[in-house]
Amino acid sequence: MENADVFLGLQDFLERMRQPSAADFVKSIKSFIVSFSNNAPDPERDSAAVQAFFANMEAAFRAHPLWAGCSEEELDSAGEGLEKYVMTKLFTRVFASLPDDVKLDEKLSEKMALVQQFVRPENLDIKPAFQNETSWLLAQKELQKINMYKAPRDKLVCILNCCKVINNLLLNASIASNENPPGADGFLPVLIYVTIKANPPQLHSNLLYIQRYRRQSRLVSEAAYFFTNMLSAEAFISNIDAKALSLEETEFEKNMEFARALLSGLSTDLDGLSSQINQLAGQDQREPTESRHHTLKEDHANRPKSSDGKSSSKDQSSISKVPSISELENRGATILLKEDQVSKVFQEYPYMFAHAGDLTVKDVEELLNNYKQLVFKYVCLLKGSDGASASFPLSKSQAQAQQHVETVKESQDHRAIAQNIGLQNNTDKEEDGPTRTSNQENTNSDLLKEEAVGSSEYSHDDTSEQ
Repeated sequence: MENADVFLGLQDFLERMRQPSAADFVKSIKSFIVSFSNNAPDPERDSAAVQAFFANMEAAFRAHPLWAGCSEEELDSAGEGLEKYVMTKLFTRVFASLPDDVKLDEKLSEKMALVQQFVRPENLDIKPAFQNETSWLLAQKELQKINMYKAPRDKLVCILNCCKVINNLLLNASIASNENPPGADGFLPVLIYVTIKANPPQLHSNLLYIQRYRRQSRLVSEAAYFFTNMLSAEAFISNIDAKALSLEETEFEKNMEFARALLSGLSTDLDGLSSQINQLAGQDQREPTESRHHTLKEDHANRPKSSDGKSSSKDQSSISKVPSISELENRGATILLKEDQVSKVFQEYPYMFAHAGDLTVKDVEELLNNYKQLVFKYVCLLKGSDGASASFPLSKSQAQAQQHVETVKESQDHRAIAQNIGLQNNTDKEEDGPTRTSNQENTNSDLLKEEAVGSSEYSHDDTSEQ
């Protein structure tokens, strides 16, 4: 089915739900959502109930005058619209609804986080011809989007997009080497490697959610093949051991221990970092409070006296309000020492505990960008804390250039904030619970609140149905 057909089919479904003759459909949908939500979670029973409801509703669509003379594609799109609406409403009730599923998610994510620190393509017998970092990164990004969506089909599309990127890579490599297209034996190891490196959030729960609530009649053909491979990848990763990675047991355990130390902040790099923090904190503690006050008084005494008492008091207030950069650093170091797990603070910075031998050429661009951002932020801090003397004075042209950079950055920040607000609004629309009204027209229109959400999420299909 073409993307335009899917989108237009959804719009068509929503338009039909506006019709007065669709009142019984709307009532049935609302009633099912309310009654379902009032029951305690039971995955097997819940899945059967949802699948039966979809089947009954789609059969009713076929027999209703609203869909008289429609093609199979239009009826299929109506079913997609129904699934999307119902599962968006029930998402918080059925997704990761059992504590065991949550624990399995955490265990699987932790294992991928450890293994990704040392696994190499060779450990999974991936041929050199199939090793393409650019394609792998693209596949990882597609898989990492899975938690951005609530409808089973949209989550499945993330998996399909990831698999199609890998499949295209393998096909192109086989064509270039005049070999036959690889089968599952060539595809699955790459998918496993990409999944480990992506470490998608709540992978176990997402796969169960698709299994249970994606309309079974649509989980066929190519979608079923790729999804089955993803289930196999999850099973392989869950049971991964030394033999699975073609490693000696001692080497595997050594790598796992090193990965645990790296992630928990027990590496030698963290020890060095802690000593630096202790040193900074020691300097902060050794600096007497009186000497700081004395310095402030001296600075104030050296300034020209103002004839206006109010102005003088404002100057004193501004002096006491602006700490120096070194004071801010020392204060931060003291706070950091009080953290229970210092390493977690630095998890946002992936190169903090890396050695020179761990870096690759592709890391250079990211490191350079990080360096530029660090310099820019530090210079801004210096200026903002009245610490211009701590850096070289800027020429007029340099000052203008920096002012331009700050203006551009501020403009970008404003745009980012506006976009975040827009995304939050869309999320709020998705998470609105079912409401009851006595007016039938209002009840119909409530169902159509998903129109805006549908428009935004179905643009997600651009790479999945081609």
